[in-house]
Amino acid sequence: MEPDPIIMNINCSNLDDLLFDASPLSMRTAAEHAAACAACAEKLEAWNDISATAKSMQTAWQNDLLWPRIERALAKEIAEGKRRTPLRGFSRIAAVALLTIGLGSTMWFTMREQVRGAKFNGKIYQNSAMDEVEKAERDHVRAIANLQKFADAKLENTESPLMVSYKEKLMLLDDAIAECQVNIDRNRQNAHIREQLLAMYSEKQQTLKDVLREDPNVSNQ
Repeated sequence: MEPDPIIMNINCSNLDDLLFDASPLSMRTAAEHAAACAACAEKLEAWNDISATAKSMQTAWQNDLLWPRIERALAKEIAEGKRRTPLRGFSRIAAVALLTIGLGSTMWFTMREQVRGAKFNGKIYQNSAMDEVEKAERDHVRAIANLQKFADAKLENTESPLMVSYKEKLMLLDDAIAECQVNIDRNRQNAHIREQLLAMYSEKQQTLKDVLREDPNVSNQ
């Protein structure tokens, strides 16, 4: 039996490199350091939360128009080596994990919306219900615009693995939102697409809030 690999001693500035690598030894080393460093422990906890959420929310997406097209485009970019940022293997891992999170969150939100019953089931084709849906969409757009003014500056000023993950997730959500809007323009009364759009708006709004809650001083140590 081979002996366990030796875990090296590191400092806070090495934590990003370990997260980029994401190998079992790197993650064990990061955990050993975080046990004695509160700032790095908080950062590692946030990173682990993203990974755990991705694993727990794996689900199949049933719509042929939205996420499958984004996933194919992402796979093509990776194959051609034309990713937007040179993030080595971490970029691919983060994109796949965030796509899974997005899918799981979207399905969860859609199920919650179905509880509202009459607002989306049966009455969606009536003008009053349609007006209500469009008002909810406008409310999301306004809230997102307010959050994005502050979040964009924060995202541009840091390249920590966690912030890069948030950037990737927001880009995927923007692509999916644009695709939804194109399909809604073709069929204004498509209840299924409108549910998906509301779910994606909600996920983007929550992601921007998560970005604003992150401490840039902790993320860039």
